[in-house]
Amino acid sequence: MSICLLNTTSFGQLKFLKEIVEEVMEETNLDELNIEEVPFSVEEAANALKEALSKGIEKGVKKVNKEDGYFKNTLIKIPFPKEAEQISTTLAKVPGGKEKCDEVVLLINRSAELASKEALNIFIGAITAMEISDAIALVNGEEDAATQYLENTTKSELLIKFKPIIENALQQTNTTKYWGEVIKIYNKVPFTKKVNPNLAEYTTEEATIGLFKMIAEEESAIRSNQANRTTALLEKVFSQ
Repeated sequence: MSICLLNTTSFGQLKFLKEIVEEVMEETNLDELNIEEVPFSVEEAANALKEALSKGIEKGVKKVNKEDGYFKNTLIKIPFPKEAEQISTTLAKVPGGKEKCDEVVLLINRSAELASKEALNIFIGAITAMEISDAIALVNGEEDAATQYLENTTKSELLIKFKPIIENALQQTNTTKYWGEVIKIYNKVPFTKKVNPNLAEYTTEEATIGLFKMIAEEESAIRSNQANRTTALLEKVFSQ
């Protein structure tokens, strides 16, 4: 967007961004922000803001990309597939059935934890490509404005890239094996409808939903809690 097309209000906001970046640069290693000198253009100020957002996103992704990142987080833990609830209900009455179902839940969460590391580069790419006007809107937007932006711009790509990784993770964690055993046991139960939900698609969708929940949580913390504003730039922007 050309700067000459900005209205008076937008230009004032851009000037504000430039001023806060200049302030934080007094306390920050220039090499860290990949900016070599001052004074700054409006574009450079917006880029510094986007880098601050990237750090928050990185923190959110790291929270899930570890053992129990999904499994022990009640906000995003992936449950037994809803469309297969009848399976878990039925198998709870079969010797060893409940244990098999519990193992499936553990392993699909492990698979999501393994795959989540791929999200970071996708998120960072979306922020890097962000227009100046979008950066301003995020500063002045709703509590989850950045999360909404990322979901709108990256979810389709995440689902496409996540699925083969999830499929591989399901193999690595033996989830596919346990799932097959669960389905086999269930389908042997008399008078039950034969089922076999697509576990990879289910896990991919739930893992993606969980990621956005974590990003929203991190964004909310930055906006509302001073302790979570880890740079002077974040403090100046989100305390307004």
